[in-house]
Amino acid sequence: MRIWIDLANSPHVPFFKALIPEFKQRGHTVEVTARDFAETVALSQAANLKAEVIGSHGGRAIAGKAGNLITRARELRKWARKRPPFDLAVSHNSYSQILAARALRIRNVTLMDYEYQPANHLAFRLASRVIVPDWFPEQSLNRYGAHRKKVRRYAGTKEDVYLADIKPDPGFGSSLRKLGIEPEDTLVVVRPPAVEALYHRFENKLFDDLLAFLVGQPRVKVVLLPRSAAQRERYTEVIVPPAPLDGANLIAAADLVISAGGTMNREAAALGTPAATIYSGKWAAVDEQLSQSGSLLRIESKADFDQLPLKKKAASTPRQALKVKQQVADLILEGW
Repeated sequence: MRIWIDLANSPHVPFFKALIPEFKQRGHTVEVTARDFAETVALSQAANLKAEVIGSHGGRAIAGKAGNLITRARELRKWARKRPPFDLAVSHNSYSQILAARALRIRNVTLMDYEYQPANHLAFRLASRVIVPDWFPEQSLNRYGAHRKKVRRYAGTKEDVYLADIKPDPGFGSSLRKLGIEPEDTLVVVRPPAVEALYHRFENKLFDDLLAFLVGQPRVKVVLLPRSAAQRERYTEVIVPPAPLDGANLIAAADLVISAGGTMNREAAALGTPAATIYSGKWAAVDEQLSQSGSLLRIESKADFDQLPLKKKAASTPRQALKVKQQVADLILEGW
């Protein structure tokens, strides 16, 4: 088959970077498009995915998002029409690609792992196949219009797809030293809220309070991974890398990961790095499970700051769910 993959956000890059070799190994050809949003383009370039950059982000306003979705769908459709016909379009809830694929009558597969994303109503109804983790609630699938015949489930998390067989680079410490981080420092990696996302229609002042707390701790170095240029300019009191770092190596090297989103915390859990969430929205079912198992701390107020393990971590024990990547590839490709 000729497979078209669209990267709409930064976490999609490592996910599909891991799956593309699986597709090619089975004789399929792959072409990639990417949206100019967050670090998606820079990461896809670093991964040598040769993505065609089409469209950008629509901003925080819902009207802007809707208009941008339609405009980018039109641009993607125009691009795809000029290519040899595709047999399958695949994304992790790229709404514009799903619209473009439907318009071109291309079978399309979407994957998703957050049950409170409002735009699931669009993606799940229009997709030919919906792939979710085992823990994704059945009632959410029903509410979003994903009838049972089109749903497939896999064991694990999407982070297992690209982190299960990761081998941390022993030379990554040199990248950290260039940022002023020494081996004896306690490294805390933080991710701010996705304030422009449709699922994050609220402020999170507690995150700024947390940064102030962390900066005041002795021998703690804070690396912040911004989601936007505005965040890069705003958070000047911490270390903001001038270029994207290898995410897996950074999280493996960290002593603590704190995110106001979901992906990075689940990456930390997969790699055995202590993690805490400061996300103030509705928790995904998987995060509830991680919390119950002790893999994820919850920060709900300033009083919780004192519970954070701000020290050098013990030896990591990665989860190494090696079968997930193969299973997800099978679910995407089977039956067409």
